[in-house]
Amino acid sequence: MGHSAPHVVASEGLADELRGLVGSDLLALIEAHDEMTLVVARDSVERVMVKLRDEADYQQLMEIAGVDYLDRPERFEVVYHLLSVTRNHRLRVKLSADEASPVPSVTSVWPVAGWLEREVFDMYGVIFSGNTDLRRILTDYGFSGHPQRKDFPLSGYVELRYSEEDKRVVYEPVKLAQDFRSFDFMSPWEGAEYILPGDEKAPPAPPAPPPAPAAKAEEVKKDAASAEAKKPRAASVKAATAKADGDAKAKAPAKPRAPRKPKASEDKA
Repeated sequence: MGHSAPHVVASEGLADELRGLVGSDLLALIEAHDEMTLVVARDSVERVMVKLRDEADYQQLMEIAGVDYLDRPERFEVVYHLLSVTRNHRLRVKLSADEASPVPSVTSVWPVAGWLEREVFDMYGVIFSGNTDLRRILTDYGFSGHPQRKDFPLSGYVELRYSEEDKRVVYEPVKLAQDFRSFDFMSPWEGAEYILPGDEKAPPAPPAPPPAPAAKAEEVKKDAASAEAKKPRAASVKAATAKADGDAKAKAPAKPRAPRKPKASEDKA
C-alpha cells in the first residue's frame, strides 16, 4: 500500500551537484528511502548552510533536532532539516558533537535557528557557540540535567514553585498528580455507576416505568390507530358545516316586506 503523502523524488544529478558544492566539508552523502542526508564536519556547518541557501536554493530551515547515541565517543547528533520551495525538495544535514565540543550557531544564516538551538541545548546539553541567547526554553528555572539524554534518571529530581505563604520560590520533590488518571468509557447518560462532581446534591431521579409486555403494547397501538381513524378531518368538518348552513338558508321562508310609509306630499293631496 502506498503512502498517503505525495511522492517527491530528488531531481537527477542532485547528489553530484551537492557533492561538488559542499566539497571537502562533506563527510558522507546518504541516499535512502527517497531521502538525502549530508553528513558534514562540525566546524564547517555555518559555511555549508550558506552554500545550500544561496547556491542550492534551500531557502528555509524547518527544524533542528537532536539524537543521543550513548555508546559513541561523540554521542550527540545535531540534525538540520532544510526545505527548497523552488526544487520542491527536503534535505537533511547532520553533524556529530559531544558535551565539550560547541557547535557553530547558524543564527546568522537563519534567525529562527535561535529558538531551535535553545531547544536542543535544553534537551541534550549541546552548546552552540555564537548563539547570544542560549537559555533553557522548555524546562523550569534551575532545572538539573537534560531530559532527552539516554542516561537521564526518571526520579530523584525536584521542582520549584512560588509559595504564596512563604513569599518566595520553594523547591519540592516532583509530585505527579494521579487524581484524574482512572479512565472509563461509560457515558453518564447511559447509566454510569458513579456520581459526577456536583451531582451529589441533586435529587434522585425517578425510576423508569417498567416496559409494557409485547401483547399489551400491540393492543394499545391498535386502539390508538382506531381512534385516529374515527376522528373527522378538520377540512371535512368545515366543509360539512358550511354545507349545512347553506341548506338551512335555502329552506328558510322569505321574510315579509314591511309596508311603505306615505310621503308628506302624498298626504296633502
